[in-house]
Amino acid sequence: MDIRELPEVPGAHVIVPRTWPDPRGTFFESLRTDLMGEVLGRPFEVRQINYSTSRRNTLRGVHGVLIPPGQAKYVTCVRGALRDMVVDLRVGSPTFGNSASTLLTPENGVAVHISEGLGHGFLALTDDTCISYALSTGHVPGTQFEIDPLDPELALPWGFEEPPLLSAKDAGAPSLRTALERDILPHWPGPELHHGKRRDP
Repeated sequence: MDIRELPEVPGAHVIVPRTWPDPRGTFFESLRTDLMGEVLGRPFEVRQINYSTSRRNTLRGVHGVLIPPGQAKYVTCVRGALRDMVVDLRVGSPTFGNSASTLLTPENGVAVHISEGLGHGFLALTDDTCISYALSTGHVPGTQFEIDPLDPELALPWGFEEPPLLSAKDAGAPSLRTALERDILPHWPGPELHHGKRRDP
């Protein structure tokens, strides 16, 4: 598999698998924790796996977890299609406020790794879209934060053609500027944690 750090958001990686098609279908490796650890320079451990399903035009996010405890995510689309969005919300990061989007489908098999402190969200492009999250930690109450996914200052490139379906919590989330004023965002742990490097297949 090809693992590349997203230049817009250091600490986020796109993973493109090698596929083995035959008349029956296609096989590929979705996650190799040993290869992710090699790229990250530290172990990548999976403590919990979650799934969610969404109607078309559902927008979930932008969500994150404070440091500590921090929570890395490894996301894949197992049904439907989605536009995945990673946002650098680490105060003090040289790329604070940057974002990167990736199209995820079961057919392309692409995954996205999101390091601790980064924000994450996605837009479901089809009905019954299902996303898988492999998480480095379990849920720790009181450590989650949300940012308005439609914040005009962030101007995230969702690409929707009609108003998206949002939860009340996401619709009422603070803007990036307000979150900064409230001091509710994680702080950048420095390049030693999120250096990243490319691994070719």
